[in-house]
Amino acid sequence: MASSSEKKIKRSEGSQAFHWTDITAEKIIREKGDKDSYVVAAGITPSGVVHIGNFREIITADLVKRALEKKGKTVRFIYSWDNYDVFRKVPKNMPKPEILEKYLRKAIVDTPDTFGCHNSYAEHHQAKVEQDVPKVGIHPEFLYQAAKYRSGNYVPGIKKALEHTEIIKKILSDFREDPVSEDWLPVTLFCEMCGKDTVKILWLGGYQIKYSCGCGHAEAFDFKKKPILKLKWRIDWPMRWDYEQVDFEPGGKDHSTVGGSYDTGQQIVKEVYDFTAPSYVMYDFIGIKGGRGKMSSSSGEVIDLSDVLEIYEPEIVRWIFAGTRPNREFVISFDADVLKVYEDFDQCERIYFGEEKVNEKELIKQKAAYELSSVKKVLPKTIPYQPGFRHLTTLLQIHSLDIDKVVAMYEQELNNSRDRERVRVRTECAKNWLLKHAPEEFRFTVQEKCPIILVEQEKNILKQLAKKLHNQDWTDKELHEEMYILCTNNQFPHADFFKLAYRVLINKDKGPRLASFILAIGKEKVAELLERV
Repeated sequence: MASSSEKKIKRSEGSQAFHWTDITAEKIIREKGDKDSYVVAAGITPSGVVHIGNFREIITADLVKRALEKKGKTVRFIYSWDNYDVFRKVPKNMPKPEILEKYLRKAIVDTPDTFGCHNSYAEHHQAKVEQDVPKVGIHPEFLYQAAKYRSGNYVPGIKKALEHTEIIKKILSDFREDPVSEDWLPVTLFCEMCGKDTVKILWLGGYQIKYSCGCGHAEAFDFKKKPILKLKWRIDWPMRWDYEQVDFEPGGKDHSTVGGSYDTGQQIVKEVYDFTAPSYVMYDFIGIKGGRGKMSSSSGEVIDLSDVLEIYEPEIVRWIFAGTRPNREFVISFDADVLKVYEDFDQCERIYFGEEKVNEKELIKQKAAYELSSVKKVLPKTIPYQPGFRHLTTLLQIHSLDIDKVVAMYEQELNNSRDRERVRVRTECAKNWLLKHAPEEFRFTVQEKCPIILVEQEKNILKQLAKKLHNQDWTDKELHEEMYILCTNNQFPHADFFKLAYRVLINKDKGPRLASFILAIGKEKVAELLERV
């Protein structure tokens, strides 16, 4: 028998909420109450490169934010940099790792940027994300947790956690084989002498703390006057839910297991802070097609948002995530599948503008996905120009990867600045794909002279083709049909003819559709080459 929540979701689907973001927005309103405004949150520790798997959290929150806004709600979207966390491990491929090694067990915010361009290691990784996410239409309010802690904002929440230490210990121990130790406390700090978290802390009651460090330093202080205490992660997260009054926050698969940080956080925020945990969705891992499983910043082998934007238009990046439920694992392709991703996005765009017909349920889903893919919230009134990605790779290679020459070829077909921007961005992505990822079968160079030795019959049929190219203007369909007639008249096998033409033109056995390829190169240029065989 279906639960009441399942029935509500089914009723929502009946009222055209087929897209996962709309269903999630309805779930938030149902669980947190129908309010005018909501708080949506996300965050990460900047312990290394914030890779595309980490990006899934921020874009999931942004997509849900837009779904709430579509329902007329005001949404505050906060993204927390947990830069007051401890620096545990030096990722591979970081410059000057010997310097970074000296900062292990210190706060990430106090670790230097060995790239030499920012004030700290944390800021270096934060800045990259803050620079990239606006390119895909994401504009959160960034919060910096070191500043929040050190300014004393969380002192009341820390004191409340200390006062409920036994309750927190019981919640955590219920999910552990070995219970937490008798002297365990929900707080830690970084020693003021050595900067490390290698400390033993004693709470004396109220705001009074005493600690000793492995470096030999010891001190007692009032943490209201000196706010250097911080909560451990499993308590920090629920404390901030209460502090920011968070209504929705996604979490990774690792946080979503039974007894994981969301599970314990739900209980801690209720029993310690008298607040109800945010509505929640779990997001799964993202892989790179052909990669080695789950990405990890510490491995140094990661793909970040800027890498993806080199190959995919910003709208397509959003569309990839909007079109996949968060709890589904998927891979981002950089191989030949890139062509299909572009084709599928263009199809979604045609469906949105009514140029392709689908059933009503599919139309609602595709429309929602397309709306969410928009970087700018104002959607175009007419369908943007759609240059074929594969055709762009052909034109680029014909014109020695000259983007300006390729873009100029479309000028007469473009109606506005939006179309011109689409063609240029997509052409840049196609060039990057050719240079960095395209399989060998998609790469070619148009030959200046015939690269192979031919027999007389082969020379004869190619010269006949050259003559026909000179004689008239052709459409690709007409030229394609004419080449078949040519083969029939010369009793030359069709497959052998196409192979021969590709060998002469690009020194390969196959290539782009031959008729359109010849016309793209230029029929006079091709004719001249064929005449010289």
